[in-house]
Amino acid sequence: MKRWIGFEHGIGIGGWLTNFKRFTVIPLKKMLDLTKGDFYHFDSFITEKDIKYISSLGADHIRLGFDQYVLEEVPGTFREHMLDIVENFVKWCNKHKLNVVLNLHKAIGTYAPDDSETISLMTNRQAQQDFIAFWVNMEKHFANYPNVAFELLNEVRNVEPKLWNDLAEETIAAIRKINKTRQIVVGSSCWNSASLLKDLKIFDDEYVIYTFHMYEPFIFTSQRGVLVENSCYYNGVFTYPSDVEPYRDFIRAVEHREGLLNYQKIDKQFLRDKLQPAFDFVNQHPDNILWCGEFGCIRHIDLNSRENWFNDVVSLLIENNIPYAIWNYLSTINDGNKYSLVDDDKRKILSKRLKNIIRGKIE
Repeated sequence: MKRWIGFEHGIGIGGWLTNFKRFTVIPLKKMLDLTKGDFYHFDSFITEKDIKYISSLGADHIRLGFDQYVLEEVPGTFREHMLDIVENFVKWCNKHKLNVVLNLHKAIGTYAPDDSETISLMTNRQAQQDFIAFWVNMEKHFANYPNVAFELLNEVRNVEPKLWNDLAEETIAAIRKINKTRQIVVGSSCWNSASLLKDLKIFDDEYVIYTFHMYEPFIFTSQRGVLVENSCYYNGVFTYPSDVEPYRDFIRAVEHREGLLNYQKIDKQFLRDKLQPAFDFVNQHPDNILWCGEFGCIRHIDLNSRENWFNDVVSLLIENNIPYAIWNYLSTINDGNKYSLVDDDKRKILSKRLKNIIRGKIE
Protein backbone atom coordinates (compact mmCIF):
# COMPACT_ATOMS: atom_id res chain seq x y z
CA MET A 1 0.00 0.00 0.00
CA LYS A 2 1.24 3.47 -0.84
CA ARG A 3 2.16 5.72 2.07
CA TRP A 4 0.37 9.03 2.53
CA ILE A 5 3.52 10.89 3.46
CA GLY A 6 2.86 13.74 5.87
CA PHE A 7 -0.62 12.44 6.70
CA GLU A 8 0.22 9.30 8.70
CA HIS A 9 -0.89 10.12 12.25
CA GLY A 10 -3.20 13.05 12.79
CA ILE A 11 -5.86 14.57 15.02
CA GLY A 12 -9.29 15.92 14.09
CA ILE A 13 -10.76 19.24 15.17
CA GLY A 14 -14.54 19.47 15.38
CA GLY A 15 -16.94 21.72 17.25
CA TRP A 16 -15.15 24.86 16.09
CA LEU A 17 -16.64 25.47 12.65
CA THR A 18 -19.14 22.61 12.75
CA ASN A 19 -21.59 20.95 15.16
CA PHE A 20 -21.75 23.97 17.43
CA LYS A 21 -25.58 24.08 17.44
CA ARG A 22 -26.86 20.55 17.89
CA PHE A 23 -29.66 20.47 20.43
CA THR A 24 -33.38 20.73 19.74
CA VAL A 25 -33.75 23.44 22.39
CA ILE A 26 -32.72 25.65 19.48
CA PRO A 27 -35.55 25.83 16.90
CA LEU A 28 -34.45 24.37 13.58
CA LYS A 29 -35.06 27.65 11.77
CA LYS A 30 -32.62 29.33 14.17
CA MET A 31 -29.82 26.81 13.66
CA LEU A 32 -28.88 28.46 10.38
CA ASP A 33 -29.09 31.96 11.84
CA LEU A 34 -25.50 32.86 12.68
CA THR A 35 -25.33 35.46 15.43
CA LYS A 36 -22.73 37.59 17.17
CA GLY A 37 -22.26 34.77 19.69
CA ASP A 38 -21.50 32.30 16.90
CA PHE A 39 -18.83 34.54 15.45
CA TYR A 40 -17.31 35.01 18.90
CA HIS A 41 -17.01 31.22 19.06
CA PHE A 42 -15.46 31.04 15.59
CA ASP A 43 -12.94 33.74 16.50
CA SER A 44 -11.88 32.31 19.85
CA PHE A 45 -12.43 28.55 20.24
CA ILE A 46 -9.23 27.46 18.47
CA THR A 47 -6.09 29.62 18.37
CA GLU A 48 -2.53 29.21 17.15
CA LYS A 49 -1.63 28.01 20.65
CA ASP A 50 -3.82 24.93 20.08
CA ILE A 51 -2.17 24.19 16.74
CA LYS A 52 1.29 24.49 18.28
CA TYR A 53 0.24 22.10 21.05
CA ILE A 54 -1.17 19.55 18.61
CA SER A 55 2.15 19.62 16.79
CA SER A 56 3.96 18.99 20.09
CA LEU A 57 1.85 15.86 20.59
CA GLY A 58 3.52 14.32 17.55
CA ALA A 59 0.70 14.64 15.03
CA ASP A 60 1.72 15.30 11.43
CA HIS A 61 -1.65 16.56 10.20
CA ILE A 62 -4.98 17.99 11.35
CA ARG A 63 -8.38 17.17 9.92
CA LEU A 64 -10.57 20.28 10.25
CA GLY A 65 -14.32 19.92 9.92
CA PHE A 66 -16.50 22.84 8.83
CA ASP A 67 -20.10 23.30 7.74
CA GLN A 68 -21.04 24.69 4.35
CA TYR A 69 -23.48 27.19 5.84
CA VAL A 70 -20.70 28.49 8.11
CA LEU A 71 -18.33 29.22 5.22
CA GLU A 72 -20.98 30.37 2.73
CA GLU A 73 -23.43 33.19 3.31
CA VAL A 74 -25.42 31.93 0.33
CA PRO A 75 -24.40 29.27 -2.20
CA GLY A 76 -21.51 30.60 -4.26
CA THR A 77 -20.68 33.46 -1.89
CA PHE A 78 -18.16 32.91 0.89
CA ARG A 79 -18.30 34.71 4.20
CA GLU A 80 -14.93 36.39 3.78
CA HIS A 81 -14.32 36.53 7.51
CA MET A 82 -14.86 32.77 7.85
CA LEU A 83 -12.62 32.08 4.88
CA ASP A 84 -9.94 34.19 6.58
CA ILE A 85 -10.30 32.06 9.72
CA VAL A 86 -9.74 28.86 7.75
CA GLU A 87 -6.80 30.37 5.88
CA ASN A 88 -5.22 31.55 9.14
CA PHE A 89 -5.64 28.03 10.49
CA VAL A 90 -3.80 26.65 7.44
CA LYS A 91 -1.02 29.20 7.96
CA TRP A 92 -0.70 28.18 11.63
CA CYS A 93 -0.42 24.56 10.52
CA ASN A 94 2.26 25.45 7.98
CA LYS A 95 4.20 27.32 10.65
CA HIS A 96 4.07 24.35 13.02
CA LYS A 97 4.84 21.74 10.35
CA LEU A 98 1.38 20.20 10.15
CA ASN A 99 -0.43 19.19 6.97
CA VAL A 100 -4.15 19.80 6.64
CA VAL A 101 -7.30 17.98 5.58
CA LEU A 102 -10.17 20.42 5.04
CA ASN A 103 -13.32 18.39 5.62
CA LEU A 104 -16.79 19.50 4.55
CA HIS A 105 -18.54 18.11 7.59
CA LYS A 106 -22.07 19.19 6.76
CA ALA A 107 -23.14 20.17 3.28
CA ILE A 108 -26.51 21.65 2.40
CA GLY A 109 -28.76 18.66 1.80
CA THR A 110 -26.86 16.36 4.15
CA TYR A 111 -27.98 16.97 7.75
CA ALA A 112 -26.94 20.58 7.78
CA PRO A 113 -27.72 21.14 10.51
CA ASP A 114 -28.98 17.87 11.98
CA ASP A 115 -31.89 16.66 9.88
CA SER A 116 -33.35 20.08 9.15
CA GLU A 117 -32.85 20.09 5.39
CA THR A 118 -35.75 19.84 2.98
CA ILE A 119 -33.67 18.68 0.02
CA SER A 120 -31.25 15.83 -0.56
CA LEU A 121 -27.81 16.49 -1.97
CA MET A 122 -27.86 13.07 -3.60
CA THR A 123 -30.92 13.85 -5.74
CA ASN A 124 -31.34 17.64 -5.95
CA ARG A 125 -29.47 18.97 -8.96
CA GLN A 126 -29.23 22.54 -7.72
CA ALA A 127 -27.74 21.39 -4.41
CA GLN A 128 -25.24 19.26 -6.34
CA GLN A 129 -24.20 22.19 -8.54
CA ASP A 130 -23.77 24.34 -5.43
CA PHE A 131 -21.69 21.58 -3.83
CA ILE A 132 -19.41 21.31 -6.85
CA ALA A 133 -19.10 25.09 -7.07
CA PHE A 134 -18.19 25.22 -3.37
CA TRP A 135 -15.18 22.97 -3.92
CA VAL A 136 -14.14 24.75 -7.11
CA ASN A 137 -14.15 28.02 -5.18
CA MET A 138 -12.18 26.42 -2.33
CA GLU A 139 -9.60 25.24 -4.86
CA LYS A 140 -9.28 28.72 -6.29
CA HIS A 141 -8.82 30.20 -2.83
CA PHE A 142 -6.33 27.61 -1.55
CA ALA A 143 -4.44 27.17 -4.82
CA ASN A 144 -1.16 28.18 -3.19
CA TYR A 145 -1.40 25.65 -0.36
CA PRO A 146 -0.28 22.26 -1.72
CA ASN A 147 -0.14 20.72 1.77
CA VAL A 148 -3.94 21.00 2.04
CA ALA A 149 -6.11 18.03 1.09
CA PHE A 150 -9.84 18.39 0.38
CA GLU A 151 -12.22 15.85 1.94
CA LEU A 152 -15.33 16.24 -0.17
CA LEU A 153 -17.94 15.19 2.37
CA ASN A 154 -18.08 13.71 5.85
CA GLU A 155 -20.07 10.53 6.51
CA VAL A 156 -22.36 10.25 3.53
CA ARG A 157 -25.62 8.74 4.70
CA ASN A 158 -26.86 5.27 3.87
CA VAL A 159 -27.66 6.09 0.25
CA GLU A 160 -27.39 4.22 -3.00
CA PRO A 161 -23.59 4.16 -3.53
CA LYS A 162 -23.87 5.12 -7.20
CA LEU A 163 -25.48 8.44 -6.27
CA TRP A 164 -22.47 9.40 -4.20
CA ASN A 165 -19.95 7.91 -6.63
CA ASP A 166 -21.39 9.99 -9.46
CA LEU A 167 -21.38 13.23 -7.47
CA ALA A 168 -17.84 12.62 -6.22
CA GLU A 169 -16.66 11.91 -9.76
CA GLU A 170 -18.21 15.09 -11.07
CA THR A 171 -16.73 17.15 -8.24
CA ILE A 172 -13.25 15.68 -8.74
CA ALA A 173 -13.45 16.41 -12.47
CA ALA A 174 -14.35 20.04 -11.77
CA ILE A 175 -11.40 20.46 -9.40
CA ARG A 176 -9.07 18.74 -11.88
CA LYS A 177 -9.82 21.38 -14.50
CA ILE A 178 -7.85 23.85 -12.39
CA ASN A 179 -5.56 21.63 -10.27
CA LYS A 180 -4.31 18.24 -11.46
CA THR A 181 -2.54 17.37 -8.21
CA ARG A 182 -4.83 18.47 -5.36
CA GLN A 183 -5.15 15.57 -2.96
CA ILE A 184 -8.87 14.79 -2.70
CA VAL A 185 -10.37 12.51 -0.05
CA VAL A 186 -13.48 10.44 -0.80
CA GLY A 187 -15.25 8.28 1.77
CA SER A 188 -17.64 5.39 1.65
CA SER A 189 -21.37 5.75 2.20
CA CYS A 190 -23.34 4.64 5.29
CA TRP A 191 -21.42 7.11 7.46
CA ASN A 192 -17.99 6.15 6.08
CA SER A 193 -18.50 2.50 6.91
CA ALA A 194 -15.57 0.17 6.23
CA SER A 195 -18.06 -2.44 5.04
CA LEU A 196 -19.15 -0.13 2.19
CA LEU A 197 -15.66 0.54 0.85
CA LYS A 198 -16.31 -2.26 -1.63
CA ASP A 199 -18.98 -0.07 -3.28
CA LEU A 200 -16.81 3.04 -3.53
CA LYS A 201 -15.69 3.97 -7.03
CA ILE A 202 -11.94 3.68 -7.57
CA PHE A 203 -10.81 6.62 -9.67
CA ASP A 204 -8.03 6.59 -12.23
CA ASP A 205 -6.35 9.36 -10.28
CA GLU A 206 -3.29 8.90 -8.07
CA TYR A 207 -4.18 11.98 -6.03
CA VAL A 208 -7.51 10.61 -4.77
CA ILE A 209 -7.35 9.26 -1.21
CA TYR A 210 -10.00 6.89 0.15
CA THR A 211 -11.32 6.99 3.69
CA PHE A 212 -13.50 5.27 6.29
CA HIS A 213 -14.40 5.74 9.97
CA MET A 214 -14.29 3.37 12.94
CA TYR A 215 -16.44 3.58 16.10
CA GLU A 216 -17.25 -0.04 16.79
CA PRO A 217 -18.55 -1.34 19.06
CA PHE A 218 -20.87 1.63 19.56
CA ILE A 219 -22.12 0.32 22.88
CA PHE A 220 -18.58 0.90 24.11
CA THR A 221 -17.37 3.94 22.17
CA SER A 222 -20.57 5.99 22.59
CA GLN A 223 -21.78 4.73 25.96
CA ARG A 224 -23.89 7.17 27.97
CA GLY A 225 -23.77 9.70 25.15
CA VAL A 226 -26.79 11.99 25.13
CA LEU A 227 -26.97 11.95 21.32
CA VAL A 228 -26.85 8.16 21.07
CA GLU A 229 -29.95 5.96 20.78
CA ASN A 230 -28.53 3.09 22.83
CA SER A 231 -28.20 5.29 25.91
CA CYS A 232 -31.96 5.79 25.91
CA TYR A 233 -32.29 2.07 26.65
CA TYR A 234 -29.31 1.45 28.89
CA ASN A 235 -27.12 3.98 30.64
CA GLY A 236 -24.55 1.36 31.57
CA VAL A 237 -20.79 1.35 31.83
CA PHE A 238 -18.69 -0.78 29.47
CA THR A 239 -14.99 -1.43 29.74
CA TYR A 240 -12.52 -2.54 27.06
CA PRO A 241 -11.69 -5.32 26.67
CA SER A 242 -14.69 -6.99 28.28
CA ASP A 243 -16.84 -10.11 28.19
CA VAL A 244 -20.06 -9.89 26.22
CA GLU A 245 -22.10 -12.13 28.54
CA PRO A 246 -23.01 -9.52 31.20
CA TYR A 247 -24.52 -7.30 28.50
CA ARG A 248 -26.21 -9.95 26.39
CA ASP A 249 -29.82 -8.95 27.19
CA PHE A 250 -29.12 -5.30 26.51
CA ILE A 251 -27.27 -6.09 23.28
CA ARG A 252 -30.15 -8.26 22.12
CA ALA A 253 -32.58 -5.37 22.68
CA VAL A 254 -30.73 -2.61 20.85
CA GLU A 255 -28.22 -4.14 18.48
CA HIS A 256 -28.64 -3.38 14.81
CA ARG A 257 -25.46 -4.26 12.96
CA GLU A 258 -22.45 -4.96 15.16
CA GLY A 259 -22.86 -8.72 15.52
CA LEU A 260 -21.80 -8.66 19.16
CA LEU A 261 -23.91 -11.67 20.06
CA ASN A 262 -21.59 -13.75 17.88
CA TYR A 263 -18.67 -12.92 20.19
CA GLN A 264 -17.67 -13.90 23.69
CA LYS A 265 -15.47 -10.84 24.13
CA ILE A 266 -15.20 -7.25 22.96
CA ASP A 267 -11.49 -7.31 22.26
CA LYS A 268 -8.84 -6.87 19.59
CA GLN A 269 -10.13 -9.82 17.57
CA PHE A 270 -13.55 -8.18 17.44
CA LEU A 271 -11.95 -4.97 16.18
CA ARG A 272 -9.89 -6.90 13.63
CA ASP A 273 -13.04 -8.52 12.25
CA LYS A 274 -14.83 -5.18 11.98
CA LEU A 275 -11.85 -3.62 10.21
CA GLN A 276 -11.39 -6.55 7.84
CA PRO A 277 -13.21 -4.83 4.92
CA ALA A 278 -10.65 -2.01 5.17
CA PHE A 279 -7.80 -4.52 5.20
CA ASP A 280 -9.34 -6.20 2.16
CA PHE A 281 -9.47 -2.84 0.39
CA VAL A 282 -5.77 -2.31 1.09
CA ASN A 283 -4.89 -5.70 -0.36
CA GLN A 284 -7.11 -5.27 -3.41
CA HIS A 285 -5.90 -1.75 -4.22
CA PRO A 286 -2.18 -1.62 -3.38
CA ASP A 287 -1.61 1.41 -5.60
CA ASN A 288 -4.12 3.53 -3.69
CA ILE A 289 -4.10 5.12 -0.24
CA LEU A 290 -6.71 4.28 2.40
CA TRP A 291 -6.93 6.63 5.41
CA CYS A 292 -8.93 6.11 8.60
CA GLY A 293 -10.06 9.70 8.93
CA GLU A 294 -12.01 9.39 12.15
CA PHE A 295 -12.18 7.07 15.14
CA GLY A 296 -12.63 7.67 18.84
CA CYS A 297 -14.49 6.91 22.03
CA ILE A 298 -16.44 9.12 24.36
CA ARG A 299 -14.54 11.05 27.02
CA HIS A 300 -16.28 9.73 30.15
CA ILE A 301 -15.20 6.12 29.52
CA ASP A 302 -12.57 5.23 32.10
CA LEU A 303 -9.19 6.32 30.81
CA ASN A 304 -7.57 2.89 30.87
CA SER A 305 -10.34 1.44 28.69
CA ARG A 306 -10.05 4.34 26.25
CA GLU A 307 -6.32 3.83 26.02
CA ASN A 308 -6.75 0.10 25.48
CA TRP A 309 -9.25 0.63 22.66
CA PHE A 310 -7.16 3.31 20.94
CA ASN A 311 -4.05 1.16 21.29
CA ASP A 312 -5.70 -1.81 19.62
CA VAL A 313 -7.27 0.21 16.79
CA VAL A 314 -4.03 2.05 16.02
CA SER A 315 -1.98 -1.14 16.18
CA LEU A 316 -4.30 -2.78 13.65
CA LEU A 317 -4.16 0.26 11.35
CA ILE A 318 -0.36 0.37 11.49
CA GLU A 319 -0.16 -3.39 10.93
CA ASN A 320 -2.12 -2.89 7.70
CA ASN A 321 -0.36 0.28 6.54
CA ILE A 322 -3.37 2.55 7.05
CA PRO A 323 -2.70 6.17 8.10
CA TYR A 324 -5.14 7.75 10.52
CA ALA A 325 -6.56 10.83 12.25
CA ILE A 326 -7.97 10.39 15.77
CA TRP A 327 -11.20 12.13 16.72
CA ASN A 328 -11.17 14.56 18.53
CA TYR A 329 -8.81 17.18 19.96
CA LEU A 330 -11.30 19.22 21.98
CA SER A 331 -15.04 19.38 22.70
CA THR A 332 -17.35 22.34 23.11
CA ILE A 333 -19.03 22.78 26.47
CA ASN A 334 -22.43 21.74 25.08
CA ASP A 335 -21.26 18.74 23.03
CA GLY A 336 -23.29 15.75 24.14
CA ASN A 337 -20.72 13.30 22.79
CA LYS A 338 -17.35 14.53 24.01
CA TYR A 339 -14.52 12.59 22.35
CA SER A 340 -11.77 14.89 23.63
CA LEU A 341 -8.17 13.73 23.74
CA VAL A 342 -7.34 16.67 25.98
CA ASP A 343 -8.82 18.11 29.13
CA ASP A 344 -11.43 20.53 27.82
CA ASP A 345 -10.50 23.21 30.36
CA LYS A 346 -6.72 22.89 30.58
CA ARG A 347 -6.27 21.71 26.97
CA LYS A 348 -3.59 19.20 27.91
CA ILE A 349 -3.41 15.57 26.76
CA LEU A 350 -5.13 13.23 29.19
CA SER A 351 -2.22 10.80 29.55
CA LYS A 352 1.27 10.02 28.34
CA ARG A 353 -0.02 6.76 26.89
CA LEU A 354 -2.56 8.61 24.74
CA LYS A 355 0.22 10.86 23.49
CA ASN A 356 2.28 7.82 22.53
CA ILE A 357 -0.71 6.26 20.75
CA ILE A 358 -1.23 9.43 18.68
CA ARG A 359 2.39 9.10 17.51
CA GLY A 360 1.88 5.44 16.67
CA LYS A 361 3.87 4.15 19.64
CA ILE A 362 1.62 1.27 20.60
CA GLU A 363 2.00 -1.55 23.13
